[in-house]
Amino acid sequence: MSIFRVLNDEARMKDGLLPFAESERTWHLSSKMEDLSLKTILKKVKINRKYEIPYLAGYSEDGKTIYIDKDMPEKFESKGKTFYTVQYLVLHEVVEKSLIDSYGLDYFTAHQIAYRAEMAAVEVDKINWKDYDDFMKKWVKKIDHFDRNSKENSFPYDLDLTPYVDEKDKQLITKLKKAKPA
Repeated sequence: MSIFRVLNDEARMKDGLLPFAESERTWHLSSKMEDLSLKTILKKVKINRKYEIPYLAGYSEDGKTIYIDKDMPEKFESKGKTFYTVQYLVLHEVVEKSLIDSYGLDYFTAHQIAYRAEMAAVEVDKINWKDYDDFMKKWVKKIDHFDRNSKENSFPYDLDLTPYVDEKDKQLITKLKKAKPA
């Protein structure tokens, strides 16, 4: 039993309520709830796959656009089945951006929470997390393909630089800032 469930049950009993039944405890990990949540998120953001995006995906400064690298595959295979990746990347980016903007969290903390949300969404869809994570790590390396000295890279002008600033990648930040209008 997870600490979340124990704390939840303790809080309910403290308020004079009975602990959750097992079926009530697992609603937050159901694919139906995930589908509803992702559909709501996908209605509120625009997905743009036209640019080079370091680390696979990012978000606009206003959070209304989620950028996914133009070379990132839309699907991957695990155990003979094909899965789309976009909804997990979008979930990760929306959670991360929301935590930074709404709660003032630093990038690293927000990223870890977003990573866990992404993991939960992948696992609730019965996708092997290690397969998914290995696929993403492979593409992070492949997508770091752009020539940091080239003037030919295409980055969105409104890409939020917070993750790159917090990573302290000065060469990349300089490159990204050149995409911004003067």
